[in-house]
Amino acid sequence: MRSILQNIYGKPKGEAAFSRITAVLDDYLEKHRVGKAAAFSQSDVILITYGDTLFREGELPLQTLHRFLDEHVKKVFSGLHILPFFPYSSDDGFSVTDFIMVRPDLGSWADIRSIGGRFRLMVDLVANHVSAESRWFRNYIADRKGFEDLAIEVDPSVDLSSVTRPRSLPLLTEFKKHSGRGVHLWTTFSADQIDLNYRSLDVLENMVQAMLFYVSQGAKIIRLDAIAYLWKEIGTPCIHLKQTHDMVRLFRRILDMVAPQVALVTETNVPHKENVQYFGDGSDESQMVYNFTLPPLLLYALTVGNARVLAEWIQTLSTPSPATTFFNFTASHDGIGVRPLEGVLPPSEIDRLADRVHRNGGHVSMRRRADGTESPYEFNITYFDALKDPGVANDPFHIARFLASQAVALVLPGVPAVYIHSLLGSRNWTAGVETTGQARTINREKLSADIVATELADSRSIRARVFQSYGNMVRVRVRRPAFHPGSGTQVHHIDDRVLTVQRVCRDQTLYALTNLSAEKLTMTLPNVEHGLVLTDLLSGRRFKAEDIHMAPYEVLWLEPGSTPKLHKQHGKGYLMGY
Repeated sequence: MRSILQNIYGKPKGEAAFSRITAVLDDYLEKHRVGKAAAFSQSDVILITYGDTLFREGELPLQTLHRFLDEHVKKVFSGLHILPFFPYSSDDGFSVTDFIMVRPDLGSWADIRSIGGRFRLMVDLVANHVSAESRWFRNYIADRKGFEDLAIEVDPSVDLSSVTRPRSLPLLTEFKKHSGRGVHLWTTFSADQIDLNYRSLDVLENMVQAMLFYVSQGAKIIRLDAIAYLWKEIGTPCIHLKQTHDMVRLFRRILDMVAPQVALVTETNVPHKENVQYFGDGSDESQMVYNFTLPPLLLYALTVGNARVLAEWIQTLSTPSPATTFFNFTASHDGIGVRPLEGVLPPSEIDRLADRVHRNGGHVSMRRRADGTESPYEFNITYFDALKDPGVANDPFHIARFLASQAVALVLPGVPAVYIHSLLGSRNWTAGVETTGQARTINREKLSADIVATELADSRSIRARVFQSYGNMVRVRVRRPAFHPGSGTQVHHIDDRVLTVQRVCRDQTLYALTNLSAEKLTMTLPNVEHGLVLTDLLSGRRFKAEDIHMAPYEVLWLEPGSTPKLHKQHGKGYLMGY
């Protein structure tokens, strides 16, 4: 830890930082035991939700959520990511006013601990910024001791054109301090979200204390939100800087020392090559990274009914060690990120997706490039509605196409994560967008828990049809060792319309086939003996390897009657097979 701090701050200041952080860790260790190292298996599947996505009159939302989990998903999901549940002023929780409080209208830390006792709890460390309405910022404005250097002050005449911008908003926001002095502050995401100045040891100490407080309340995974922008150096893009990676190493080192049972996951909505840099050397940065290329590329594959580009990309997936893996998701509280498609799809095909999103009632958010032009940043639409055929009024394959997309995320190497609105087959919340004026509101609808329960009890409803099929896939997955994050993975080409992923471990071989088209198909499984009988784990149907029939958008998870030898093709290995 000392060497990391000296790399960030230089020797004298690094020593001062080491003394302060060591005191924080000593205080933590006086009250808490050191756990066992974090590890993931095929049984890990994480549900993502806001604390108040589900509500019931007369009941605090965290208690409503806990009841829903117990009644519907406790035997399906092992982990739960509750999006920021702290007091906030904007951005649906990501402009935090108090890092160590639970919103009273949601519940209490006792509610969080209770849920954490049943599920592997994932909590956000919103490390990049703080609310302009927070006590911390008020203390900065008043020049109070310990907060003088909270924010990043910049001369507005300085050339900041090289800074990477995630949103088409001003980078600097003007404020007036109590002394009367005007300051221009760095605000990467909005005028209400003040970027924290990690050159200040007070900021560093406060954020380390916040992270360890979450651990003390039951967090088993810490999500580092928007971490790529953490450190700023004028004259650079101010994204993925060395000091930012050193800060991730510092957070990891701290957890390894006092809470090794807690894993880090980095949220960096950027092209894949940049994204995986946050694995570090496989032991010193995050254990998981969000697999941001998957959602838009999977949407593309199902739009064109062709698996080729998706399959080629999957074959490139690798991590630097058995201790690292991908956080595989298709939807989240944000939109579908577009930047991860850079270098994967040509602009014309990205425009094709944007057109589909518009035709299905969604929105396309833009960002400003360094040259002043704008390009798509994310698609704002529920993943369920993104997969509707916009040319068909009553799309007969809508649900099947959506479930096919979710099946792909479940079979890839990594830990699957499921957004609650995907689990429930939610539609676009256009009324919410009209109310807030924010495109991201479209997939953040608040739902009556009682109405959801009624819909889930009706086998004809969209929610029930999606929920039951989704739950069945997850239940099958978590019992199969071949789906372990570290099991071998190979992609086979049978037909351009079918994604065929083979997962292999010592005890099991599985072939996961997903028909990405609206066509009925018959095919032969490659590299297996003629006459081999395979059983579909999802339906119980049996097939011969040379006579596999698939309905439009059908998903088959095939297990051989006897495990065949895996024929390793020239130039292709078992990516991520340790």
